[in-house]
Order: sequence, then structure tokens, then C-alpha cells
Amino acid sequence: MSKVKKILVDKGAEIPFYNRMDFCVGSGRMGLALHKEYYEQLKMVQEAIGFKYIRGHGLFCADMSLIQTYKDESGSQAVEYNFTYLDRVIDSYIDLGIRPFLELGFMPEHMASGEQTVFYWKANVTPPKDYKDWTDMVQAALRHLIDRYGRENVIQWPIEVWNEPNQPDFWKDADMDEYFRLYEHTALAVKRTDPGFIIGGPSISGRLDEACMRSFLEYVSYKKLPLDFISRHNYISHPPEKDGRYNYVKLSSIDDWFQPLDKTRELVDSFEEFRGMDIHVTEYNTSYVPDCPLHDTNLNAAYTAALLSRFGDKHASYAYWTFGDIFEERGVPYTPFYGGFGMVANNCIPKPTFWTFAFYKQLQGRCVHRSDEAIIIRRPEGSYRGILWNTDFGYEGRPLELEIQLPAEFAGYCLVTETVDEECCNPLKLWHDMGEPFNLTQAQTALLKRHSVPLIKSERISCSQSKIKISLMLKPNGVIYFDLSKTKMKSDRGYSYERILRGEIKGEG
Repeated sequence: MSKVKKILVDKGAEIPFYNRMDFCVGSGRMGLALHKEYYEQLKMVQEAIGFKYIRGHGLFCADMSLIQTYKDESGSQAVEYNFTYLDRVIDSYIDLGIRPFLELGFMPEHMASGEQTVFYWKANVTPPKDYKDWTDMVQAALRHLIDRYGRENVIQWPIEVWNEPNQPDFWKDADMDEYFRLYEHTALAVKRTDPGFIIGGPSISGRLDEACMRSFLEYVSYKKLPLDFISRHNYISHPPEKDGRYNYVKLSSIDDWFQPLDKTRELVDSFEEFRGMDIHVTEYNTSYVPDCPLHDTNLNAAYTAALLSRFGDKHASYAYWTFGDIFEERGVPYTPFYGGFGMVANNCIPKPTFWTFAFYKQLQGRCVHRSDEAIIIRRPEGSYRGILWNTDFGYEGRPLELEIQLPAEFAGYCLVTETVDEECCNPLKLWHDMGEPFNLTQAQTALLKRHSVPLIKSERISCSQSKIKISLMLKPNGVIYFDLSKTKMKSDRGYSYERILRGEIKGEG
């Protein structure tokens, strides 16, 4: 039997908690936004969570058709811009209440200095042959966005220069000196377009991150370049083990996961001119591979719940990579559950992690408790909301029994709990038990969706003492959201819920 852990809540407590989980979310490349199910998955996410910004790759890639070349009358190569698809993508975002966090990349083929590409859709990762051609394109795109969507709107869209230039897969030879040139030309061009734009970088991840970040800050400081925010990514797990099409990882501890981010904060603050500057973690997940079955699990949901409880302490935003599984870095997925980054599986099936974010969206108020397994807030009207998690990444299978003691301020309460764990909300297991079908029938899809929701329980609590005690059992890899709200019974004349339960029927005559 597990030992009961008691949580004592002081209604007057004020514990720092900055819930910025809904500022930004990641996406596959922008061109995928032209797909029907991409839109459906994003709509589903926005209705349940409601992110403010969305960031994805591929603004300048071929499937967006933004830049075209042709031979002019003299036979010379000329350039023209086509914003048809860009408008469709941005219009669809705005229709869903979300705006772009603009990542500038990758390199159009005719503009590239080399032929190195990444992903199956062949994103060119080499510097431009001519930096003026590059900055002309950047400025043309930004001017068009201002003309179409209005300056006051567009200058609020953050702009990030490139993606992971310290990784040789994403920037030729991981040449940081060349990246600094790219950043310099781009940042100056963006500010020339409109000084109100918000520009940042260097969008690094992993490899030599501390050295690369320091060099970037030194370069920007020495050159006195525009820099409105710092960006980086974070994927901390043990190296993946490949098996067929899939990669398997073992998670690091929560403290180890935050260690590189803490070092970045310290490094940024060591520069007087950058001290306190916003840091946007524009990508994070439990692994950096898009075919990792961990992403589809309840463990992923519980681990993410632990991350979200701490992430806002030192970061202006943190964008989960990604909102959905319409994602094709390594080709079109074969199955509905393929270990994709998304919080929504294909066929619009919510994964357990989807609910972690939906729960955190409800945590608006003053934090009165925060620990390694729970966060609880008090609303202005006196209600309480909280999230509890059991990160069993040690695979020990231990349930976590919690007793929460809350101050009783009213005579009656309604307690609602929503539970996501391996028994009541585990679409991956159901799909496995179905035989892991590659292509779902409509009936199978409907069944998976019905199973992919939290277990909801409710209870009326009458208070005769000064404390309310709530007992909850968190199964391994479980997440529980609770809402404790003041209620007052207002039954209609003659209505008796208790009589219904007793099954009483009034006889005739």
C-alpha cells in the first residue's frame, strides 16, 4: 500500500507561478496548413486550449511558392513574389484565433549557395549566394503582410532568424560565423522594413549550445545589432535506440531536463545589455525524433505536466513541438500512432498530452501550492483548481495517494475531477489491442475518439468543519485535474434527486 502524501493549502499563500503554456505552439512546415486535416487538428486544439501564436518551418520552401524565377526580355533571370499560399495559411490561422511566430527559413533553391538539404521535402540549409537577394525577399514578405493584415497587428508577430544553426543538419557545417552574418543582414533588413518588428535568435538546440549562445551574444553586442528576444530549443533525453521505423528513448529527470535552460538564463543575464531579456523556447518535447512512441503515451502527458509547472519561471514562452501529427520530416506516416510529436494523432484523436495542456489552460488565478506532483490555484471568487501528476518515468508502477486539505470558506461545494491515465484515457493501448491497424475504419476511429477523453467524476461536499479533505489516487503516468467550486442547491418544486436514486414510484388509488 502506498503512503499517503498530504498537501496542506493555505488560502492566503502567494506562490510564484507563471502560466505561459498558451503563448505559442509548434507546427510542421507551413505548407502543411493547406491540408484539410491540419486545419481540423488545429481547430480542435484551439477550441480546447487556444494558443496565441504558432511557429513552423518552411516559410520560403518550394511548397509555399512564395518566390518564383523567370527569364526577362533580355534573357536574364528575374524574380517575382507570389503570396497566394502565404495568404491562405495566415488567413486560416487568423480564422482560428492564432497568429504566426515567423521563422525565417529555409533557403529557396535558386538563392542557395549549395545543394545540402534536410527532410524528405528537401529544405535547403545553405547560406544565400547573395545576402541582398535574401533580405529583399524577407522585406517583400513582411511588407505584404503589413499591407494585408495591418501594421499594428503584424509588428506583434515575433520573427526568428533560421532554425538550429548549430546543428549541421539544419545549417551547412553548423558554421556559426556564417549564421552571425545571416542574422546581421536579416535583423537590419527587418528593422529597416519597420522598426516596430520584434526580431530574435539564435534558435539553437543541443550541440555546443552554451558556446554558441555566448558567441552569438558577443557578436550582437559588439556589432550593436537589433535583438529583442533570445530563442533556443530543448530536447533532453537519453540517446534514442533505433528499431525499424521507430526510435525509443529513456527520459531524463525533470531537474536534468531544465539544466541547459537554466544555464542559458544565467548566460544571458551575465551580459548587462541583455539582462532580463525574454527567452522564448520555440521548440521542446520529450525527444527530438518525430517517430518516438513515447510521444503517444500517458507518461508523456504526466512528464509534460511536470514541465509546465516550472517552465514559466524563467521563460517568456515555451512552444510544444507540435500541436498535431500532420508532420512529414521523414515522410508521410504509415499509421495513426507513429510516435509523432503532436498532441493530436491523425484522424483527430487526442493523445493524453492534449489534455495536459487543456487542463493547464484552466489554471488562471493565484497559486497557493506548487510541488513536484501538484499545482493548485485559487480563483478570486474562492474556488480552487489544480493539476496533479505521477511521473513514473522510472517505470516502477507505484500509485501516488494524495490527501489535499483546503480551507472551507462556504457551506457547500462541488468537486469535479478529470482523470487521464493508462486505464481510462489511453488510445494507444486501444489501438494496439485492435491489432495496430494501419488505416482506421470509421467505426475504429469513432471508438478511439470515445476512449480518448478524461474520466469525469463529481461529488457534492457539505462543510461542517474548517477544512475540506480531498483524497485522490494517481495511478502511474496519470494526470488529474480538479475543480472545487462553491455551490448552493436550488431544486425545482417537487424535484428530489435522492428519491430518483431510491427508485420510489407513487402508487395509484
